[in-house]
Amino acid sequence: MEHLIQHFRKDEQSFIEQVVGWQHEVEDRYAPKLTDFLDPRQRFIVASIIGQYDTLKTASAGLFDDAERQRMLVYPTYYEPMEEDFQLTIFTIQYPTKFVQLRHPDVLGALLSLGLDRGKFGDIRVNDHQVQFVVANEVAEYVRLHLTGIGKVKVHVESIKDSEPLLQNEDEWLEEFHTVSSMRLDVIISTVLKVSRQKAQALITGKKVRVNWTERDSVAFELHEGDILSVRGSGRVKIMMTEGRTKKDKIRLQIGRLAPKS
Repeated sequence: MEHLIQHFRKDEQSFIEQVVGWQHEVEDRYAPKLTDFLDPRQRFIVASIIGQYDTLKTASAGLFDDAERQRMLVYPTYYEPMEEDFQLTIFTIQYPTKFVQLRHPDVLGALLSLGLDRGKFGDIRVNDHQVQFVVANEVAEYVRLHLTGIGKVKVHVESIKDSEPLLQNEDEWLEEFHTVSSMRLDVIISTVLKVSRQKAQALITGKKVRVNWTERDSVAFELHEGDILSVRGSGRVKIMMTEGRTKKDKIRLQIGRLAPKS
């Protein structure tokens, strides 16, 4: 366990202990364990830890194609996961689209204001006249009954009909390759955004940078594979792979880049 923890961040330790708890639970009960919705970095950690055991496997699902947030199933190798094991419900929101347009932050804020944990709902997809979102079955009925307004807008939550297509993620991640001297946050921002180190450091200390949805203000914060980085006004960056080192000991880095929405 000790050698495992050193590969992860200090503030990820409580999550790692939780994952190890799930692992023991599945081994002891010899039955699958379903998690809440996890972000890509958390799923990377689960897969890294569980992947060390020949007797266990993981699978994940979030209903939408390319879902960013997904529930994971940790299960013994004999088990065959089914779609219903993930216990997911997808809702659509009816609202007066002629007069108002709901945005992602509005919907997220309304769900959180119901007193729900962020782990109980997955992706929220929004276009000009539609909102769809995924929740854990165990809170679905509660959400359907209590989500009656978003901001000043009256809304009606209903289950999606089988014939209704799910909203596609229109985000286009562009792949890029860089060589960097280190995985420090300021180095990566400076390289990817093509700005000076000083400018990168000012963005970080100015609280304009989040890593995996958490604000980070330390310029020397170390990035890892699976991290998603967002810089206010400059879109998002996904650390996809570190591909070894060059002769000059630089790190080859593969990233996905998402431009800011206009």
